[in-house]
Amino acid sequence: MTSLRLNDIRKSFGAAQVIKGVDLEINDGEFVVFVGPSGCGKSTLLRMISGLEYISSGDLFIGERRMNEVQAAKRGVAMVFQSYALYPHLTVRENMAFGLKVRRVGGEERERRVREASDTLKLDGLLDRYPRELSGGQRQRVAIGRAIVGDPEIFLFDEPLSNLDAELRVHMRSEIAALHNRLGNTMIYVTHDQIEAMTLADRIVVLRDGLIEQVGSPRELYTRPDNLFVAQFIGSPRMNILDLGSHAGGLPVTAPAGATRVGLRPEHLEIVPPDTGFTTGEVSVSEYTGSASMLHVALETGETALVVRNGEAPEPGNRIGLAIDPENLHFFDENGRRVQAQA
Repeated sequence: MTSLRLNDIRKSFGAAQVIKGVDLEINDGEFVVFVGPSGCGKSTLLRMISGLEYISSGDLFIGERRMNEVQAAKRGVAMVFQSYALYPHLTVRENMAFGLKVRRVGGEERERRVREASDTLKLDGLLDRYPRELSGGQRQRVAIGRAIVGDPEIFLFDEPLSNLDAELRVHMRSEIAALHNRLGNTMIYVTHDQIEAMTLADRIVVLRDGLIEQVGSPRELYTRPDNLFVAQFIGSPRMNILDLGSHAGGLPVTAPAGATRVGLRPEHLEIVPPDTGFTTGEVSVSEYTGSASMLHVALETGETALVVRNGEAPEPGNRIGLAIDPENLHFFDENGRRVQAQA
């Protein structure tokens, strides 16, 4: 296990600057997830850590060693890609051992490492199969096994589950979490899926336009987002953002100075009789998902709010009021920065 430090890391492709100054420390054994919309720079940042992309400026340290000019193969990292990148003419055993063979690791040692990795990933019965004989989830486990046999200090995952169907994604997500618990290595995981980020990470790094918007635990980002972008990116369904001027008089707390908008998560809103909450509206759409219903409520202010309702839900056309506990209110200023609520 080892730590990793990024000091003012930047990356440009010609005149286009895609990473604009990233400072970050990742601790020994930590599972950190880079998350953000497409084009935010998360995969580019991962590739710079791995050595597959040149660092335009700044310093990258793994442990106490500066790694900017160190070859990828000598950084002590292993990368698992979105595509499995398995050799179709090699068996699972041969795919997992290929990197060791290139590094001239002896046959007995190669076999020992492959056996240990296959035990960890439950691949023992698949070692003599070819990739075409495997499911998507099995192929991804082989790709992870190929990384494990190299005994890296840091694992890097670049959207490894994006090619899998929804059910298999959930299963593989739990397997990756269990793998981290067993191995204890430092892991950095890139995804655009905030549910993956919330369920896997010790800490989440939210990126936008080549900059870090916020770093924190999943709970910290959910309960205290620093700005509107994080507030609406973390959490599913996304947070409702309403104009404060239209609702300030009905809220259960006094809005703080400088606040112009109020955020309310759909799962925190309560349905009350019309004209008794902080706002009133009409249910326009009700989406039943089995465990809950998602209500689209057309407010009298002209805005729309999403409400998650467990159990029986009002039908479209019903007029309802909305209420919320004061501790679940989020206030933001005109620049989208969080403003602390008054007691």
